[in-house]
Amino acid sequence: MKHISPDITQSHTLAGELYKSAEFFEKSKEAIFARTWQLSADADVVKLPDYAHPFYFMDGFIDEPLLLTRDKDDAVHCLSNVCTHRGNILIESPCVLNSSGIVCSYHGKRFDACGKFKSMPETDGMKNFPTEKDNLTQVPIKKWKQFLFTSLNPQIKFEELIKEMDERVGWMPIENFVFDAVRSREYLVKANWMLYCDNYLEGFHIPFIHKELAKSLDYNSYKSELYKYGNLQLANSSGGEMAFDLPKDSPDYGKNVAAYYFWLFPNTMLNFYPWGLSINIVKPVAVNLTKVIYKTYVWDYSKIESGAGAALDRVEREDEAIVERVQKGVSSRFYERGRFSPKMEKGVHHFHSLVSQLTK
Repeated sequence: MKHISPDITQSHTLAGELYKSAEFFEKSKEAIFARTWQLSADADVVKLPDYAHPFYFMDGFIDEPLLLTRDKDDAVHCLSNVCTHRGNILIESPCVLNSSGIVCSYHGKRFDACGKFKSMPETDGMKNFPTEKDNLTQVPIKKWKQFLFTSLNPQIKFEELIKEMDERVGWMPIENFVFDAVRSREYLVKANWMLYCDNYLEGFHIPFIHKELAKSLDYNSYKSELYKYGNLQLANSSGGEMAFDLPKDSPDYGKNVAAYYFWLFPNTMLNFYPWGLSINIVKPVAVNLTKVIYKTYVWDYSKIESGAGAALDRVEREDEAIVERVQKGVSSRFYERGRFSPKMEKGVHHFHSLVSQLTK
């Protein structure tokens, strides 16, 4: 991989060949995604003690079988969902555990809700049994508000990932935002996952691609703030468009903030509007195919059709169309690398720098 200069005024972008490289796509699984945090579920999926919720770390991309549980002390765990005897998948659908705990359907090995080994039939004569390896592997898990994040091999401290976002918007009653299944949806984009992130991480394209959205925003005041493992795009409203009613201790007090667009490396976007929160989770499917999961959490339904947070489906379809065109363009034999706008593409440069560091 060619070096990404830390000086944006001299730097070139990632090489076009990386957006079509099957080898680089495979490398990213361990080099990027297994080492970072994924938003895996709402805490309500294991609302009460002995609830169990199976899932895959990144279904269809990194198919690591995992299991969320809540124990009798109300602690939430993320466990390997693979029996330590012969590798059977332990739980296949959400359930409430009975007094037997987690029981393997293959040979009856049992574990408690914390993943600790309880018993196994026909063990007479076995030496040095049980050991720690008979317990289910504990997978790192962190909670922010009502959201559960997991990582297979975290190289980034979770607190460093969400620190600035929590400080900036933590005053909102995010724990009380209500999930809206009707306004949540999934999209398949015929482009590499990095191109989707590139597009999200700059407001440069808004006047050209999102003409209706542009009417709601003050483009001249649009700015990006870079953090160690994420960034914020701060969008102010234009004129009388919908804006936040900010508390006096907010660093943005006095501004007409229409939206806070937070990106957490590598593929999670949390977009805060006066009506609530839209989460975009960008999941690689193939080198030139990406699933984008939109999850909607409403704070105030009376504001949902106004301002920058209105017509999100249209904005997504506009993004999808341009990103698919760019996928074709970066695959051209004549395209090598581009340059960054120092004012408008700081977020893209930051993203490319992190990708370069983790995959070198």
